[in-house]
Amino acid sequence: MKALITGASSGIGLEFAKYLASKKMDIILVARNKERLEAIQKILPTKTTIIVMDLSSEQKVKELCALIKNESIDILINNAGFGSFGNFNTTELSNDLEMIDVNIKALHILTKYILKNMIAKDSGYILNVASSASFMPGGPLMSTYYATKSYVTSLTEAISYELKKQKSNVVVSVLCPGPVKTNFNNVAGVNFSIKPLNAKFVAKYAIDQMLEKKKMIIIPGTKMKLSKFFSRFVSDKFLLKITYHIQKKKTQ
Repeated sequence: MKALITGASSGIGLEFAKYLASKKMDIILVARNKERLEAIQKILPTKTTIIVMDLSSEQKVKELCALIKNESIDILINNAGFGSFGNFNTTELSNDLEMIDVNIKALHILTKYILKNMIAKDSGYILNVASSASFMPGGPLMSTYYATKSYVTSLTEAISYELKKQKSNVVVSVLCPGPVKTNFNNVAGVNFSIKPLNAKFVAKYAIDQMLEKKKMIIIPGTKMKLSKFFSRFVSDKFLLKITYHIQKKKTQ
């Protein structure tokens, strides 16, 4: 089997690569950092191909699709993404648009391209990495990030249901973790207000839930499962208030 992983140079992406390689799968790693990719390539025990690519460019994403057109991808993990912190009126527009390009457009293009091939052979798995943020009505102080992750979860759920109605054996899942101990908070410029999960645990849990149980929505950690459950019983206005309070604490 062969897996393609975006955002594979560190954090959860790296742990996905390690875990799938331990299951004897060949790996295609995609990220911007050539040095990190080359270092990872040396330590993985299975055949590993690296592709240095900036997924914030639609043209580059299409070039990636062209590069892998002859590859039989069994697992696609759309992990590339980032966030930023601040009031919507103060964050840089260029950064917001780049986030939308990476978190939404790149994922959308790759999912559509590879899904068609998977449907044709009636097998394959796609894991889109979203966030527990996608379950909230909005994300004050991280508005663009929350909106992009809501898109990812909504899109994945719709595709999964379409495949079910088509009686397809292709599995499309969305990973919705809470805070994970990665470089994300450094890029976003925040500190987590609750203890983050271990990236290795999250990656293994997600892969096992997708491959073994074919779960559509994957939520690692008891706290996040409970949070999603109890959010049903409060108003959106209250959730927005709580979210703002949580985000504000990240800077303290």
